[in-house]
Amino acid sequence: MSGYTPALMELIKKVEATRPARVEKARKGEHFPALTMNERSEWLKKYHPDYKSEGRRAIRVGPNKGLELPDEVASLLESKSRLDTSAISLGKADYTVDLLVIGAGGAGSAAALVAEEAGLSVLVSTKLRHGDSNTVMAEGGIQGADQEGDSPYYHYLDVIGGGHFSNQPDLVAAMTNDAPLIIHWLESLGMMFDKRPDGRMMVRHGGGTSRKRMHSAGDMTGAEIMRVLRDEVRNRTERIKVLEFSPAVEIIMDEEGRAAGAVLYNLETHEYYVVAAKAVVIATGGFGRLHIQGFPTTNHYGATADGVVMAYRAGVKLNDMDSTQYHPTGAIFPEQNVGLLITEKVRGLGAQILNVDGAQFCFPLEPRDVESACILRECLDIGKGVVTPTGRHGVWLDSPMIDALHGEGTVRKELPAKYIQFKRYDIDISKLPMLIYPTLHYQNGGIAIDDRSRTTIPGLYSAGEVTGGVHGRNRLMGNSLLDVLVFGRRAGINAVEYAAKAKAQGKMTLSHVEKYNKEIDEAGIKSESLSPVLLPDYAPDHVKARQRG
Repeated sequence: MSGYTPALMELIKKVEATRPARVEKARKGEHFPALTMNERSEWLKKYHPDYKSEGRRAIRVGPNKGLELPDEVASLLESKSRLDTSAISLGKADYTVDLLVIGAGGAGSAAALVAEEAGLSVLVSTKLRHGDSNTVMAEGGIQGADQEGDSPYYHYLDVIGGGHFSNQPDLVAAMTNDAPLIIHWLESLGMMFDKRPDGRMMVRHGGGTSRKRMHSAGDMTGAEIMRVLRDEVRNRTERIKVLEFSPAVEIIMDEEGRAAGAVLYNLETHEYYVVAAKAVVIATGGFGRLHIQGFPTTNHYGATADGVVMAYRAGVKLNDMDSTQYHPTGAIFPEQNVGLLITEKVRGLGAQILNVDGAQFCFPLEPRDVESACILRECLDIGKGVVTPTGRHGVWLDSPMIDALHGEGTVRKELPAKYIQFKRYDIDISKLPMLIYPTLHYQNGGIAIDDRSRTTIPGLYSAGEVTGGVHGRNRLMGNSLLDVLVFGRRAGINAVEYAAKAKAQGKMTLSHVEKYNKEIDEAGIKSESLSPVLLPDYAPDHVKARQRG
């Protein structure tokens, strides 16, 4: 019995018919040819959503005024604050700390830990529970050049090339140089990396890598990282306080233009809290739940670009905010799994991407944007995609090749989470291929920072997916988990230095919010939306109409 329909099972026979020859070629080291640089450029411009003019418009307010952004992002930034500033009293803070960390994923937790180690009092505010983040959703691995024949030099070149030379070089250098330190730090905290019988780290290739440097913990690497970070934060309650279900809605400044704290909103009691802090770290993650251009997403429920909105209203520029990463392998069947991430580790282990005829049409480890463009081309232009019972388009990811190449049981050992997620729908991915299609995965752009995680506002730091620059216009696998930890730690370290030298705060103010709202009015923008949106609204239109009526 299989969760696939009889029609899809008939199509799978074509995949099975071509598999023996493909496995034999793979064993000989023969691969489908990669695209040339010119072909990559051509296919990206023709098929990737980032390169299409529709669904975009110039933003009319703020420090990036005139920049063309996806409609969903522009609408978010052109909406007024959800906070009634006149109803907030800044005279007496509900919490006073050395460092406020907004966001409790990988970046926020890392920042809190290093700040606490230096003796700072830390308050961590998080929208949902501690650890509910894109960090915990990450699966395949974390890059780090700590093996023979590799070095941060080669890692740096791979990152720059994968980003199409649009990256911010100082950020790339910081990330790749700190990578071995991060791997060692995680292991010292108790992270269970995949290892060989002799105790050496097990490393693999990812798309766009010239060396094997992908460290993993099964296909739950992000969850394992978040486990050790969360446990460590929760073991340091003397100087770290975590407020769950209390997202920040606006940054507070002082009269001298420095970050001075934030206003938090309790989702359960609907109360506002005022936090006074010597320094602030924004680590709120990405924007997948905006569903750019209608794509499904791999992101966690709270990924709605809150930090981008707050920083932008405070006057911080954004980098590469017009660039979105669509992961090439998101589940497209069964319907309950749509958008679910199928880690790049599957292709790193040898699984190939095939069209409706069971034929390869692209090199399986192209950079993610190129791989996505290849799949979009095959489905929408060439007409060689597989159509699901609900009318979605996809292609096959031939996961049974993994056991054929590495021995029976490899899929269950190396991809336990994916095996379970499909098995609950009667699909055994060690015996049957998966149906996949690009899914919105990563916010390439974001808040502009330097290599010390500083924004242009004194005392305001940022780290992780909410920032832009390190990945340029395309991120390679395994660099997101690395990014959040490198710059989370750097944010904490440099916030410590700033707090030690910070002068007494001036009067706290939200005047920048009022100024931004006025700018929206002066631009003639009419919007009923408020931001940050905090949580996505999935109510159908007829339900919304009934609520309004």
